[in-house]
Amino acid sequence: MNTNTALADFIWKNADDLWGNFKHVDFGKIILPFALLRRLECVLEPTRDQVRESVKKMKDSGIDLDVILRTQTGYPFYNTSNYDLRSLGATRTRQNLEDYIASFSDNARVIFEQFDFANTLARMDKAGVLYKICQNFAAIDLHPDTVPERVMSNVYEHLIRRFGAEVNEAAEDFMTPRDVVHLAIELLLDPDDQMFIDSPGLIRTLYDPTCGTGGFLSDGMGHVNALRDRYSVAPVIVPYGQELEPETHAVCLASMLLKTVESDPGRDLSKNIKLGSTLSDDKLANERFHYCVSNPPFGKKWEMDQTAVVREHQEKGFEGRFGPKLPRVSDGSMLFLLHLLSKLETPERGGGRAAIVLSGSPLFNGNAGQGESEIRRYLLEEDVVEAIIALPTEIFFRTGIGTYIWLLSNKKPADRKGKVQLIDATALFEPMRKSEGNKRRRVGDGQIRQIVQMYADFAETKASRIFDSRDFGYRRVKVLRPLRKKIVISQEGLAALESEKAWVRLTTDSKDLWLKLLDREMGAIHGWHWMAAWLRKNSGAMISQRSVPAALIKAFQKAFGVHDPEIDPICDKNGDLIPDDDLTDYENIPLGTDIRDYMAQEVLPHAPDAYLDETFRDEYDGEVGVVGYEINFNRYFYEYQPPRDLEEIDAELKAVEADIASLLAELTE
Repeated sequence: MNTNTALADFIWKNADDLWGNFKHVDFGKIILPFALLRRLECVLEPTRDQVRESVKKMKDSGIDLDVILRTQTGYPFYNTSNYDLRSLGATRTRQNLEDYIASFSDNARVIFEQFDFANTLARMDKAGVLYKICQNFAAIDLHPDTVPERVMSNVYEHLIRRFGAEVNEAAEDFMTPRDVVHLAIELLLDPDDQMFIDSPGLIRTLYDPTCGTGGFLSDGMGHVNALRDRYSVAPVIVPYGQELEPETHAVCLASMLLKTVESDPGRDLSKNIKLGSTLSDDKLANERFHYCVSNPPFGKKWEMDQTAVVREHQEKGFEGRFGPKLPRVSDGSMLFLLHLLSKLETPERGGGRAAIVLSGSPLFNGNAGQGESEIRRYLLEEDVVEAIIALPTEIFFRTGIGTYIWLLSNKKPADRKGKVQLIDATALFEPMRKSEGNKRRRVGDGQIRQIVQMYADFAETKASRIFDSRDFGYRRVKVLRPLRKKIVISQEGLAALESEKAWVRLTTDSKDLWLKLLDREMGAIHGWHWMAAWLRKNSGAMISQRSVPAALIKAFQKAFGVHDPEIDPICDKNGDLIPDDDLTDYENIPLGTDIRDYMAQEVLPHAPDAYLDETFRDEYDGEVGVVGYEINFNRYFYEYQPPRDLEEIDAELKAVEADIASLLAELTE
């Protein structure tokens, strides 16, 4: 019973037994906690009699049994009940099962509380299926030696995917496929393998602020544990995490209860897994870690965290997690970038590295000066971005969009300082024989090794490009053109005036009076400043106003203004040029390029009267133009494909025409 197929068959057997009494979406709420219960039970089975005997002998001695029982089980949890799933009985099944669960140590019992398991058991008992399901699970061996953790993780993911919304409304959105998990962990930890080799028994921490069922944490522990076969004392990864959803948090707790640290076998790793929203309630505040990893949900709003995040941003600034400007509330993934950076161990204590899986939006969303761009600016100017890897499409369960792994470090090696490596791994995949939702491809072990090697080589190739951090920056300058317009009173102008908000807000009587006055000027041509003077002169005739609002003056000027390139530029009363709002444009000038030189070469040959808005300046360095950053993968890896030969295209068209003619001939016979 150690294959995915056999376990899947077992799951469907239980689903068949539940069918009719429960809705499809309820199956996971039942099967998942029973799977966790049976897995814990299998682990405790060898020491069950010893634990029971100890409880029997010492229950009235006043001795704290907690430490003793943990020592006996070899794990940081235990169960003191006389029951197990086999011995619950068919008459008082629910009561006995409740007693059994209540007899777990606190750290295991909380798992079933987070599933609201008591209510589930009551419903199953009422439906008459509880004893049957208990017997089903009693007959399957889910011990980690029989069902390895990676296989069990596949079972958890299968349950969450297959039964839709039972764990949370879009559970698949929060799940990372195993191949992506493994790739991220290899990229994160592989560079330090030599350090682990040279430092036997080295202890390092790994943190996931969106840990879900614990896939990244388990894979990270597995990575260093694999070194045990080659070295006398294996390195140790101590996991930490936080999860928003109670049910997935419970699965992660169960996983951590089954893990031990060789140097500290009694340590309860489940205590390191916190419940709550990381952005608004960091349960591990002020903690820092050697490694951080995360796959935050793509495109998820952060409005539920907004009050707390904005408060931290305003009160703590760069002393807190969210120093730069904040992204739009429609997508919080870039907040996790900042959060991970804040959780890295300080450079003075050896520094840290992070890997985060993101959609393409954080690469380019937001214009210069906006939150997303300012976050990219902070990360790149602080020189903490080591690499960004473009992954194949169609490798996630619920979406086929392009995804990327960002690698951050506050302890860059000398050759990477000031540099960012971009890796195009979009072609490194193998098709899956059977699709799982949108997941039609996977990154195979061989391809993972290729990607990790490209990252390690840090060399220019067709699929690996290396840039200076500032290569992604630009200054967005505001280019103005002088106003060259005259006022022409015409029917076209009257029609345009009808769509102006300031005109629409006038009363009917006011509109009628203005229209009568305008009719007297019909066909007249005046200078630009005439319009404002004429409006003010005639405002006294209005019933509802004695002065003309600036918005109304602009509305009239916009409606009746006609561009005339032959007239001189128009100035205000101070003699300064008035810019033509209709001709205002923006130019993104690469950092390091002289703005005046750029204007002379790229703008003035096409618009000789153009000039810079000197007041449009960056709020941080005070220079003309607002600094922005974006990372356009397509631009850097684009390969020109020359058009096909016309004769080849013509031959294909003729072949298609011949096929069509042949089909038509068959229809008419």
